[in-house]
Amino acid sequence: MSSRRDFIKATAVGTAGLMLSNNYLYSSPAGVPYANDSTSLRFRQIHLDFHTSEKIAGVGSDFDPEKFADTLKKASVNSVTCFGRCHHGYIYHDTKMFPERHHPSLKRNLLKEQIEACHKKNIRVPVYVTMQWDLFSANRHPEWLMRDEKGQPLSTNGTFEPGFYQHLCILTPYREFLKKYVTELFEQVPVDGLFFDIFHALPNANQESINGILKKGLDPAISEVRQAFYKQALDGFKAEMTAFVRKLDKNCTIFYNGGHVGPYIRSSINSYTHLELESLPSGGWGYLHFPLTSRYARNLGKDIMGMTGKFHTSWGDFHSLKNQPALEFECFTMLAQNAKCSIGDQLHPQGILDPGTYDLIGAVYKQVAEKEPWCVGAKALSDIAVFSPEKETGTDNRINDVILGAVRILQEGKHQFDVVDRMSDWSSYKVLVFPDVIAFNDQLKSKVEAFVARGGAVIASYQSGLTEDKKAFASPVFGLELVGEAPFSPDFLVPEGEIGKGLPKQDFVMYTKGMQVKPLDAKVLVNADIPYFNRTWEHFVSHKHTPSAFKAGYPGITKAGKVIYFMHPVFTQYAQNTPLWCKKLVLNALDILLPMPVLKVDAPSFVVASYNEQALLKRRVIHLLNYIPERRGTQFDVIEDIISTENVTVSASAGKTISKVTIVPQGKVLEFKQENGRIVFIVPEIKGHQMIELA
Repeated sequence: MSSRRDFIKATAVGTAGLMLSNNYLYSSPAGVPYANDSTSLRFRQIHLDFHTSEKIAGVGSDFDPEKFADTLKKASVNSVTCFGRCHHGYIYHDTKMFPERHHPSLKRNLLKEQIEACHKKNIRVPVYVTMQWDLFSANRHPEWLMRDEKGQPLSTNGTFEPGFYQHLCILTPYREFLKKYVTELFEQVPVDGLFFDIFHALPNANQESINGILKKGLDPAISEVRQAFYKQALDGFKAEMTAFVRKLDKNCTIFYNGGHVGPYIRSSINSYTHLELESLPSGGWGYLHFPLTSRYARNLGKDIMGMTGKFHTSWGDFHSLKNQPALEFECFTMLAQNAKCSIGDQLHPQGILDPGTYDLIGAVYKQVAEKEPWCVGAKALSDIAVFSPEKETGTDNRINDVILGAVRILQEGKHQFDVVDRMSDWSSYKVLVFPDVIAFNDQLKSKVEAFVARGGAVIASYQSGLTEDKKAFASPVFGLELVGEAPFSPDFLVPEGEIGKGLPKQDFVMYTKGMQVKPLDAKVLVNADIPYFNRTWEHFVSHKHTPSAFKAGYPGITKAGKVIYFMHPVFTQYAQNTPLWCKKLVLNALDILLPMPVLKVDAPSFVVASYNEQALLKRRVIHLLNYIPERRGTQFDVIEDIISTENVTVSASAGKTISKVTIVPQGKVLEFKQENGRIVFIVPEIKGHQMIELA
């Protein structure tokens, strides 16, 4: 990268601090400037799918290179991922090695024409290459397929169902085919980057996998053993492929996509140059997924890019458009979480881009371009860390009620937080949150005790903090003894004192069974009342559950020093049916442990707030997003309308003496007060997305 830094061009202009030009002053997550050249990530990317059946004639027949590039440029796009090889298994550029795999109705060198036309417009072109899904190979080489324990192909579709979802195995000769293909790709076209798609660690039971497991002295009959083995195999393949690519090109970007980025990626992170976070809210991920995955991924030392879609639903939804407010919210959330933007589209088989799609994308990306100067090199200011329940050995665990409930509560509370794991550096955080199911092994126990000894605070719930066998609390920091599962469910919490702020002093039902604990040196903040009896066929009341008998049964919420424990799985419960009292109790606990968070915003719960710092430019930037996803259909949330929220009071830790507070990019200067290291001001209106610069 050092040679490319020599080409940086930047000019200070007012509060923006940058002159946007063909070479932006960009900054990596580590704060190192770099030029906006062909191998640096851009802020405005299109991921242009082109999975095209061999039964369609005239593929690429209407493709016009200049019109293609002009359409992208007009829509403010400065990077587009184009296809080398698709899930159908076909190649979209000239090939001497694999003429049988060249799409049979493609009569032009499509990928090369796309790249050459885009490069003339300073548009970057990473190349897409399918990996584990390849219908051509699956049909012609069934011996390359992954298998389940019954010997059937590992697939999400049956023999007579549409789809190319049979998984190819990288332990077979398919591995060598992939390397030969990549070799020829570099011979045929300029490669700015590689997007290797579909990496799923499944419990593969084909013969190659079984032989490999047996060599390790393990039992291949155990599904978990097979999955862990295949994850190791994929990690090894990624390392091998990255080293292989580096012999062909020293600078191109490399990413391996599995549909989700979580703790499982740590073991192969060195094989990636950056991370692209696939997260289509209407396509199975939901509106909480990107905040979850980005808050984890942004701390792995790699540049990150969010990925949504222009589709109303998900990939392959031809001739549909997402509502513009929804696409704005998704892209502006990426900026707020310090990610570049990528919007998924699908090129029509004839090779034409839909004008309406690029009018929509252009309307959003024009705004992104205006906001970029306040996002370059930004780093989140987080004082809370939420421990992820995802296992390092897993894969694609994108939907998890435990962590999604935690993300929802903290995001609705306007708290600034990251998602962390056992390997993360916790030194900058003031509070650790262990939601519901985080067992403590010896390593985690020691790390938590050291954190508490340094003055850090902890919130834990349900089985978090227990030993791995769930028979006792792992650490004395909780000041508790485990009795066992609570004898009654539902039972009832009676909020009082600081922890009950904003709630009436009455019984509140806790729908999910908790853990009964006995205080040692912990204080009971809230007791759990018990019902008359548990609901059974022999004794029951009314339609749902037995009411409270108004008798205290056992501790519901406890506090030992700066450690607060909830007996119930409050985060899972909030994810499932969002009881307001669960959220208020958790947020009140945070108020007790963190009375002066880095950012406080007095706004409705649907307003999302992020607080970032641009260290090189010596300023901080607050993002306020005012959008409301609604479940209007039965399948997913949509956003259609943008409403306005007015006169929002903001209090922020300044970090230094602030001379100016400015609404950007509009340039409106706000009045403010500064005292005790904090700055307080009022934002007159939030309509959609608003940024405020503190400088």
